[in-house]
Amino acid sequence: MSNVNGKVPLDTDLLRSFLTVCEIGNFTGAAARLGRTQSAISIQMRRLEEETGKKLFNRNPRGVTLTADGETLMPYARRIMMLLAETTAALDRPRIEGKVRIGVPDEYGHVVLARALSAFASRHPQVEITMRHARSSDQVAALAADEIDLAVIFEWEEFSEGVTLMSDPTVWAVSEHHSVNQERPLPIALYDNNAGWGRRSAINWLRRNQIEYRVACQSRTTGGLKLAVSAGIAVAPISRSNIPSHCRELTAEDGFGRIDASRLVLRKRLPTSTDAIDGMARAIREAFGTETGVGEV
Repeated sequence: MSNVNGKVPLDTDLLRSFLTVCEIGNFTGAAARLGRTQSAISIQMRRLEEETGKKLFNRNPRGVTLTADGETLMPYARRIMMLLAETTAALDRPRIEGKVRIGVPDEYGHVVLARALSAFASRHPQVEITMRHARSSDQVAALAADEIDLAVIFEWEEFSEGVTLMSDPTVWAVSEHHSVNQERPLPIALYDNNAGWGRRSAINWLRRNQIEYRVACQSRTTGGLKLAVSAGIAVAPISRSNIPSHCRELTAEDGFGRIDASRLVLRKRLPTSTDAIDGMARAIREAFGTETGVGEV
C-alpha cells in the first residue's frame, strides 16, 4: 500500500525492532530482547533501509552504529511508537458513564483547569458533566450540601484536607498604566463583607505595614476586583496566577509584598464516589501534575 507520494508507509514492527537495535547496539542482543533470531532482525533492518531508501547503520565486528540518516530517523521512530502506545491505552481505557458535578472557583481562571475539563469530556463523552462557577466559599457550602461532587477551591491561611493542585500566593495587583499604589490613603478593592476569605488577610496586612487605605471598590466576585485594578481605580488582593493582563504584582520594591499563603485545592464529597467522579478527579490531578496529596481524592 502506497501513500500519495508513492512511498510505502513505515512498518511499526520494523520501527520497534529498529529502536531496540539502537538501544542495545547489535542485532544479536536485539533479537534476544524481542524473542526473534538474529537473522530475522537483520532481514527487518534491511527491509527498513529499503523502505526508507537510506543506509541506517554502520556495521562493524562489534555491532552497529547509526549513520546520520539513522540518527534522523530515531527520534521520529520514538514519537511514532509513543503515539501508538498512547492510542492503544486510550482505546483500552474502561468506558466511564454517569454524572459528575464540579465546582470551579471564581477566583481562578487558569487555562490548566479548562484543559483538564475539556480533555475529560472528550475522552468520556458518555459522562454528563455539570459545572458550577462561583466563589470558593460558595463551592465549600455546595459540597457540604451535596449539590456538587468535586470542588476546586482556593484556600487561604487555614488549610483543610484535600489535594493541593498548586500553591498560589495572594499578592497586591495594580494596573501597569496607573500609579494608584502611590496614593494615600491607598485605594483598595476588596470582597464585600460576606464574601472572600482574602478580605481579612488584606486588611491585616495593611494594618501591620501601617498603610492608610480607603475601600474604593467592593465586589462579591474576583471579576469585580480585577475590573477595579484594570481600570486603575484601586489595587486589590489577587492570586498571583490570576493577575489580569496589563496589570502587575506589587513587590517589595514597591513597598508591598505577598499578603498570605494560598493554595488551589481539589476536594471531594465524602464518602460518595463513582467511576465518573474518580475519573474527573484523576484528570484534574494529572493536568496539574499532582498524582497524590493530603486527603487524596
